[in-house]
Amino acid sequence: MPPTTLTPAIRDEIARLGRADIMVGIPSFKNAATIGYVVRAAHAGLVQYFPDLKPVLVNSDAGSPDGTQRVVIETEPPAYVESILLVRPTNKLDRVTLTYPEIDGTGGKGAALRAIFEIAAALDVQALVVVDSDLRSILPEWIELLAGPILKGGYDFVAPLYARYKYDGTITNTVTYPLTRALYGHRIRQPIGGDFGVSGDLVRHYLAQDDWTPDISKFGIDIWMTTTALTGGFAVCQARLGAKVHDPKDPGADLGPMFRQVVGTILRLAVARPDAWLDVKGSHDVPAYGFERIIDPPPLEVNAIRLLAEFHGGSLTAADTWRRALDPATAATVLELAAEAGPLADAAARRLGIGGEGETAHPSTLEMAEALASFHFPDDLWARVVYDLVLATRRAELDLSQLVAALVPIYFGRVGSFVVENRHIDTTDAEERVERQARQFELLKPYLVERWRVLDAAQGGTPPSPGAAP
Repeated sequence: MPPTTLTPAIRDEIARLGRADIMVGIPSFKNAATIGYVVRAAHAGLVQYFPDLKPVLVNSDAGSPDGTQRVVIETEPPAYVESILLVRPTNKLDRVTLTYPEIDGTGGKGAALRAIFEIAAALDVQALVVVDSDLRSILPEWIELLAGPILKGGYDFVAPLYARYKYDGTITNTVTYPLTRALYGHRIRQPIGGDFGVSGDLVRHYLAQDDWTPDISKFGIDIWMTTTALTGGFAVCQARLGAKVHDPKDPGADLGPMFRQVVGTILRLAVARPDAWLDVKGSHDVPAYGFERIIDPPPLEVNAIRLLAEFHGGSLTAADTWRRALDPATAATVLELAAEAGPLADAAARRLGIGGEGETAHPSTLEMAEALASFHFPDDLWARVVYDLVLATRRAELDLSQLVAALVPIYFGRVGSFVVENRHIDTTDAEERVERQARQFELLKPYLVERWRVLDAAQGGTPPSPGAAP
């Protein structure tokens, strides 16, 4: 990992604080509308559940122009929280807000978290809790759920366990959950959740790593943290947080850059750490902390027609990359599906009045899914696509960023199929479809392992460094 880039002002603030037992970190960018609520909930959680510990709250901001940092400092004073909870803590909460330094010219969520990690290590905290700044569903209890397993149970990494709407979390559902489960044998349902707990020992382990990349400085940070905890032998559990209500994102419109950063990181780590997964067979449950909640998360609208159109469009620009990266039979099947997706999307758009001159139609997700009802992208085909990308990353014949960019349209096709397939069922039943896909990744893991060992024999057992074309 790069050397510290914390500014003298931040180091002076650390010296003023001296030490802390527990810390809440909140990375942010232009979240003035929501971060005040997050700060109040975090403060209340610290007072209510950990009144005898010395707390600190750190906001690591990207230089928001909307007053986000001012809101952090000016949110209701401690007396307000203490009066509504009828608890008087031993120590007052210190609040710190800072503009985080970029890492080698790259800013993003990972750079924000690295500043939080460095401050947590300097203060020698026992437990660090990180929560997103756009949360609308956080409760004071979240602080106990994320820190309690560390302080009371000896765990090092606490992943969130959310109730999410069936179309939310598509990168998690299609890539990070099934691949992490199949590779490392741990059923961590939300391996890229934005809310988590980390022990002081694991924070120091993170800071000791030397594999930081620009993707990790952005959205690759979450899967890097989870994978590093698993491969480092740290004790991992999950916390049942209930529903996650935050700023939703349509996978076809908003998630392309995040997908590239997350998937590029998970592929690179799989190639760099084969000893951690080659001999792993099957998977096991990860302990879950907290009471199970019955709750319906808010719905999310998805433009399924756009997803299939992007899948088809990708086949026109990335077909050569697909043929080079994927097994020939897999590439042929994917190209057939993409050829089918284009006319289906066009016909559905015409039927629903989308894309015409003076367009006023705004069909629902269900209406679009009904119009695309004949489309199906099989679970086993998707698993082979992802495994072929792991192998292509290992071969290093193509630049990693090129590989991941080429996968984005196929991901859109897989998500579009998931929307179609689950259009008439509720979130609970859709969750079983996610589990079915994850089991398919496990069943097909020998496909990956056998081909990996063939490459081992051909290359002398040393994976080349992914990311650069020869």
